[in-house]
Amino acid sequence: MHFAEAKGILNGSGGHCGMNIYRGCTHGCIYCDSRSRCYQFTHDFEDVEVKINAPGLLDAALRSKRKRCMIGTGAMSDPYMHCEKKLELTRRCMETVCRYGFGFAVQTKSDLILRDIDLLDEINRDSKAVVQMTLTTYEPKLCGILEPNVCDTRRRIGVLERFAERGIPVFVWLSPILPFINDTEENIRAILRECVRLKVKGIMCFGMGVTLREGDREYFYAALDRHFPGMKEKYIRTYGDLYEVPSPYNDRLMRIFTDTCRENGILCSPNECFAYLNEFPERHEQLSFF
Repeated sequence: MHFAEAKGILNGSGGHCGMNIYRGCTHGCIYCDSRSRCYQFTHDFEDVEVKINAPGLLDAALRSKRKRCMIGTGAMSDPYMHCEKKLELTRRCMETVCRYGFGFAVQTKSDLILRDIDLLDEINRDSKAVVQMTLTTYEPKLCGILEPNVCDTRRRIGVLERFAERGIPVFVWLSPILPFINDTEENIRAILRECVRLKVKGIMCFGMGVTLREGDREYFYAALDRHFPGMKEKYIRTYGDLYEVPSPYNDRLMRIFTDTCRENGILCSPNECFAYLNEFPERHEQLSFF
């Protein structure tokens, strides 16, 4: 990792803002879109850039905001990758969010988030916190191939259960689903069963498939050659250089997904999910004026 002084930390405006404390990742997921060259990394992806002044920038930004809103993190780089255990920048930023009475929505694959359950509990009592976990592959061995340097899906489910027991809303990102690898009915139903059991608030899914572009595609194909001999050639024959790479079973799997969510009162369209994630509690905003 290496350190950098960022010029700003928040992006977005109005009802919600996002931030990335780190740039790059050490989880090693073979499909990660953030590796794509369009994001213009000037360093190796695993040589994580640490925005060392992030807590101070966030303090200044929130202090000057006239209206409270949801602050999100984790869209581009996991805020709980390995260096966070020592650096605690995500926790310090969360303390700032809590101090100023903003809401917080965090997305991760790591069980390190349990370290901060006290803060997330406090934020949720005072305004709103949402914990989001990416779940792609229920079978542990396959999960270890696709997402090698982070806890597996069953451990993540246990983490979500801990937050749900506290009354903190939990979300699942069911994405990506890799054609010919984890796009099975058995895998999707296993994950959905756990989502129903946990009473998750919503499941984010953009279709059963994956996106591939320059930078990401090469890394993904190299991993396929290591772990799934012949699979790269099957992808090339089937999809060529397409950006959107849908599972051939997309329609059937999406019906299972949608039906399960609707039957169990789980938000499942991206618009519904984003609306909930970005919505700051109206009552809390009204009280803040007094």
